[in-house]
Amino acid sequence: MLFDIDAYFTAELIAACKQDYQGNRLLLVEAARAFLSKGQSEIRDRHRAGLGGRAVVEQVTELNDILLQRLYRTASEGLPQDKEKFCVLLAVGGYGRAQLNPRSDIDLMFFYSSKGQDYAEALSERMLYVLWDLNLEVGYSVRASRDCIDMAEKDTTVRTALLDTRYLTGSRECYAEFERTVVSKIYSWNSKKFLQEKLVEHERRMGKYGSSVFLLEPNIKEGEGGLRDIQTALWMAQAKYKCRNLRELIMKGMVTERQGEEFERALDYLWRIRNELHYLSKGKNEQLRFDQQEKIAHFLGYQDTKQAPAVEQFMQDYYAHATHVEHITSYLMAKVMGALDAQSTRAVHSSRRPVRRQVGDHFYIHGNELRVEQDGLFEEKPELMMRAFRLAQEQGVKVSIQIKTLIRENLHRINDRVRRSRTMTDDFMAILRFPHRVFDALNTMHHLRFLNHFIPEFGRLYCKVQHDAYHIYTVDFHSLFALEELVKIRQGEYDKSFELLSKVANDLEKRELLLLAALLHDIGKGQGKDHCNKGADMIPTIARRLGLNKEDASRLEFLVRNHLQMAHISQRRDLHDDALIVQFARQMGMSENLRMLFLLTVADIRAVGPDVWTAWKGLLLQELYEKAYDVLERGDFYRESRSERIRNRKRRVVELLKGEYSERAVKERLNLMSMRYLFAQRSANIAEHIRLIMNRRDSTLAFKATNEKDANYTELTIVTLDVAGLFTMITGVMAAYNINILGAQIYTHNDGLAFDVLQVRGHQGRPIVSQEKWEQVRSSLEAVIEGRMQVDDLVRDRQQVKALPTSPKPRKPSRMEIDNEVSRDYSVLDIYTHDKVGLLYTISKTLRDMGLYIGVSKISTKVDQVADTFYVRDIFSQKITDPDRISELRQNLLNAIDSSGEE
Repeated sequence: MLFDIDAYFTAELIAACKQDYQGNRLLLVEAARAFLSKGQSEIRDRHRAGLGGRAVVEQVTELNDILLQRLYRTASEGLPQDKEKFCVLLAVGGYGRAQLNPRSDIDLMFFYSSKGQDYAEALSERMLYVLWDLNLEVGYSVRASRDCIDMAEKDTTVRTALLDTRYLTGSRECYAEFERTVVSKIYSWNSKKFLQEKLVEHERRMGKYGSSVFLLEPNIKEGEGGLRDIQTALWMAQAKYKCRNLRELIMKGMVTERQGEEFERALDYLWRIRNELHYLSKGKNEQLRFDQQEKIAHFLGYQDTKQAPAVEQFMQDYYAHATHVEHITSYLMAKVMGALDAQSTRAVHSSRRPVRRQVGDHFYIHGNELRVEQDGLFEEKPELMMRAFRLAQEQGVKVSIQIKTLIRENLHRINDRVRRSRTMTDDFMAILRFPHRVFDALNTMHHLRFLNHFIPEFGRLYCKVQHDAYHIYTVDFHSLFALEELVKIRQGEYDKSFELLSKVANDLEKRELLLLAALLHDIGKGQGKDHCNKGADMIPTIARRLGLNKEDASRLEFLVRNHLQMAHISQRRDLHDDALIVQFARQMGMSENLRMLFLLTVADIRAVGPDVWTAWKGLLLQELYEKAYDVLERGDFYRESRSERIRNRKRRVVELLKGEYSERAVKERLNLMSMRYLFAQRSANIAEHIRLIMNRRDSTLAFKATNEKDANYTELTIVTLDVAGLFTMITGVMAAYNINILGAQIYTHNDGLAFDVLQVRGHQGRPIVSQEKWEQVRSSLEAVIEGRMQVDDLVRDRQQVKALPTSPKPRKPSRMEIDNEVSRDYSVLDIYTHDKVGLLYTISKTLRDMGLYIGVSKISTKVDQVADTFYVRDIFSQKITDPDRISELRQNLLNAIDSSGEE
């Protein structure tokens, strides 16, 4: 025995309790607390020294067993001895399985027979007060056999718990009665309803905790691939095959020795992590949060490398283990339900043979499953593994457990010769061309790790983690989801919100090439920085292996190499810069490249996570696509001279405002507008802006908030006389009212009139429709411009309102990059940092204090990360090129960002 309780529960203490239990209860609590504290400390030390997960769980269980057994005997002293034989103490649930982690709940049942109710209730009361005084989380019940049966019939959870009971201490005779009247009866019940209820319970749990293994902060107990998956599979197998534990399942041949070892290894791994998680947490916690992931990674011995930090290596291994758990548990659950269905089928069709339909050579369909005629087929012809996925896709049926098992057992046969075989490559491309169930086919391949063997470069992404709050899924699943998004686009799922997508998709020459690009677009990740080029460099080898022609291989390489370009340019560059559009169009080379890259970009963004795509990003992408398409299709969309384009635009504006204002007044106003503004804005917008200017009259500012139909943002137009630091004032007021700025176009007319157009959203990510709020914003902005209010005070007051605490997120250092090539007139600053209240205000204030003027501002927020872009120049309208000045700018900005606001 590891733990000596006699040193704490002395003979004198027990004797005193026998004489006066209540009077000596505090002494009993002190002894129990000292025993537990010493034992828990020893177990924690062994855990930290490298003791395995199972061993720690067993020791925690043993420590509590010893305490409860001694407490039971001590508490029973002074109670009627003739009643002892009518009561037994049972461990229930996880404790019943002898699987107790540090901080886990202790579930107990005081079971009594015939005349033992009063004894059991008195004993439970004595014990429970001690346990509560020890601050232990105890679940308990006091029941007779009739209570157990009644509750088990009504509640699947109770029935499950009763399957996991374990004798702790008390009457063996009473325990035998429990086994005979409760356990045996439960095992004799029809298991079909129980199994179906367990499946529903499993699906409900997946809906609550996440139906993907690959969540940012997975729940190690309840999430997919967690401990509950293993328990559910074993519960179902035990109920179906009338077994009490895993060992009995192996002895009955329901689970192989190898599968049993896989279950044990999976449990040991998860328990080791869960043990450390519980030691790190102050209270009950089953979720691997970001800050705990980093600590657990270092505890397990992971080290940062050039390829990946320690935490990403740990989480990649965790996801791989969780995926394996999901595999083995889903296999066992499917086997149990398959046996149940087969049993039902035999009962219904005992007089006739099941329907069987041949599909091609070697394969047939039985019910809703594809099966293979000979178990040795893939040993002789491994290339036919791909045929199984193709046939299942085309026939709209599932791949049977039989085929899944055979594929897993023969993965090692997929060598380079098999990968290059025409049978395998033709079937794979046919799967991509087929109009239905493409994602299902690829997802099943991935699930079986077949895809990793068929495309080894993709295998390097298996469970690959990016440790931030932005990337919801591992890289392999993100790639599959990007492919699924393209399928949805093709099916017209986004026609209402973004109708251009399906129009472009229907113009594609080779849909399968785009799907392949989605699957492979991130294969360079895991190879260090510059994953686009590193991934593209792998494409020629993959293309040759797949038998692609030279043109298709070249286009695939182009898509992988440039898959971030459209998102970068649309979200972070000035789309009204003619030279930039022409340069981008030349990079595309031809319209088909542009079409494919446009669709791939949309799918890539959508596949990152549920809250990453916005209508605003869609509008920016559409604007870039249409302008570049214009250049490519017309050869040069500047066939009109710049002056001619301006004259035509002015003429249209005058026509739109005819009858509202004098033609002379409109023309005078147009002549005061900058060329950049006139190029950037549509005629209808310019007309609306002139109305706003004309109606301003002598007011300090004109202010208009418009909610565009189907656009998830509010467009805010502000007209006022330009003053030093105006943009800083505007951003400060927005920060004070918790308004998130998505983008800003800043113009100054020749008469000194400032004209700023902002795209904004409320802090909950929705347009702002409250006119009362906009009136407050307008009033505050007017007061700040007139000098009646200080913008610093507004922002400071806002930052004093403490936000609700949030869990820690992964941090990367803030950085600034400067580009003096992309724009003819401006230096372009790209600032990467974590989002904070008033961040945009802090940046614009710093730029103002350094004597820099902002011409364009583009804001891109990714969950808690921002990539803000500013087109700036100095008071002489020059770029910032001096190295010392650039260094000073970088230092000032980073210092201001890191010292401002609250996260």
